Amino acid sequence: MKITVLDGHAANPGDVSWDAIRALGDVTVYDRTPREKIIERIADSDIILLNKIPITRDIVAHCPSLRYIGVLATGYNVVDTAACREKGITVTNIPAYSTEAVAQHAFAFLLEFTNRVAAHSASVHDGDWTKCPDFCYWLSPLTELRGKTIGIFGFGTIGRKVAEIAHAFGMNVIVRTHGERSYTGGEKAVSTEALFEQSDVVTLHAPLTAETENLVNETTLALMKPTAYLINTARGGLVDERAVRDALDANRIAGYAADVARDEPMSADCPLRNAPNCLITPHIAWAPRETRERLLAAAAENIAAFLRGKPQNVVN
Repeated sequence: MKITVLDGHAANPGDVSWDAIRALGDVTVYDRTPREKIIERIADSDIILLNKIPITRDIVAHCPSLRYIGVLATGYNVVDTAACREKGITVTNIPAYSTEAVAQHAFAFLLEFTNRVAAHSASVHDGDWTKCPDFCYWLSPLTELRGKTIGIFGFGTIGRKVAEIAHAFGMNVIVRTHGERSYTGGEKAVSTEALFEQSDVVTLHAPLTAETENLVNETTLALMKPTAYLINTARGGLVDERAVRDALDANRIAGYAADVARDEPMSADCPLRNAPNCLITPHIAWAPRETRERLLAAAAENIAAFLRGKPQNVVN
C-alpha cells in the first residue's frame, strides 16, 4: 500500500511522529509540493494525505491507482469531491480535532484586547514602571468580561466550546446558527442582525459557504457597537477585509482579531496589514503540539478504518 503525504510540514515540522501512519503502508512524506509536481508524486499512490494541496478533476484523472484521499484538516474544499466520487475514491476529513485549541485561541485574542498584556509588559520592560510615581498604571482602559455579551456565529463543536468558556467568565451568550441545536448553557438564539447589534464581542465559527462569504461587511459592521470586538478564527472569506480596515480606521469598532486571511499566505497588499487595533496570527489556532498529535492519530485511524472496509469521516 503506497501512501504519499503531499504537504506534511504544516502538520508535522518534525516534532511529532508519522509512525502510526507508517505502520499502515509504504509512506513517503513531502514537506511541500508545488502544483506542477502533484501528479508526478502521486500518480502510482493508493492513498494520499494532504492539507491544502488542491486535488482537481484533472489530477484525479491522472492517478489510476488512487483509492483514498485523507485531508489533514476539517475543511476539505481543496478536493474535488464529486470527481473523486465518480472515480470511486474515498475522501475523508478529521472533524473536531482542534476544538479546544481554536476556542482557546479565540479567548487569547479576546483577553489581549481586554487586558493588553503585551503592551503593558513591553512598557514595564522599557522602564516605565521604574519611573512611575504610583504603584500601578495602565496604558488604556481595561475591561472585565463578566456581564458582557458574546455573540457566537456558528454553533458547532467549536462554537459550543467557546460558549462553555464564556459562561465560565460570566458572560451572556447569544448565538446564530442553522438547524437544531441544544442550548444547555442558557444560550439565546438570535438573528444575524441582532447578534451584531447586541454583542460586545462577535466571534465567528462558521464554515465558508456561498451564504456566509463576506458575512462581515459594511452593513453588518455598521450594526456593531463602537466598543465591540470582532474575532475570526474560522475562515478569511467570512470577512470583507477592506470593510473591516475602514471600520478600524474610523474607530467604528474597537478591534479585529484574526487567525485567518482571505488569501493564505497573506497577500502583501492585504488591507489589514498594519491596521489599528488589529491582531493577526498566521493560522496557528490549530497548531499546538497536542492538537497535531491528535490530528495524525485520527488520520491513521481513518486510513485503518478504510483498509478494514468500514471507512469513517467520509465527506463524499
